[in-house]
Amino acid sequence: MENYTNNNTARRYKAYVSTLGTTQFHLRNPYIIAWWSVAFPGFGHLLLSKYLRGFLLLFWEFIVNINAKVNVAMVYSFQGKIEMATEVLNTRWLIIYIPVYIFTIWDTYRTTVDMNKVYVLAESENHEINTFSIGALEINYLDKRSPFLAAFWSLAMPGLGQLYIHRIVTAFVIIVFSVSTFYYSHALEAISLLFLGEVENATSVLKPEWLLMLPSIYGFVIYDAYINTVENNKLYEKEQRRYLKNNFQSKNFMILKGNKVQ
Repeated sequence: MENYTNNNTARRYKAYVSTLGTTQFHLRNPYIIAWWSVAFPGFGHLLLSKYLRGFLLLFWEFIVNINAKVNVAMVYSFQGKIEMATEVLNTRWLIIYIPVYIFTIWDTYRTTVDMNKVYVLAESENHEINTFSIGALEINYLDKRSPFLAAFWSLAMPGLGQLYIHRIVTAFVIIVFSVSTFYYSHALEAISLLFLGEVENATSVLKPEWLLMLPSIYGFVIYDAYINTVENNKLYEKEQRRYLKNNFQSKNFMILKGNKVQ
């Protein structure tokens, strides 16, 4: 149930609040979004709220990257073992990995440019949006939250920051991928051995093809939670300002700016 009904009079809306999360248009840097696609295919699309496309590319990255041995080859190349890096790559998977990887970068850049244009038009139209949604399983509403808390909970465990700002589907998928990555990389096992002073054993149990995914995952969830909290706060303030102006401000109210009346 929502406190808002779409009367189809608007061509563009800035945001939509549902029980699963808040989706909105806002200005984004195309280069930053494209960079996240470079870091991990699918992340750029998730930042754009292109969830179906983003989740599909996340599954693609995990499956094809692991089978193509891309991360293992990267570890060998970092160590200067170029021949071993070349030998370990599985070309049967690698050849189909490259065009999709390039596509994700191009598509996120193109989509960001287009969505920025849509945002400018939607901002000028300034139509009313729904601010409250309640269902049998969840309640979601616009309010102000702390970006630093969102980043902190993402650092504690990937996905918690998204839960804090009510991005339910994104949080669920990230938690599933993170738990899988922790398990198959043996990262937590290695940390336990490191605390016990068993450095060699800690190093030997690590699986580099899974371990190298963790920095990208952590970087993304912290950035995503922080940025979306900031933008949700801005949306809340804009909607509050619009509502108070339309319902409580006197029609005779004038703002003085310098010597001019606005």
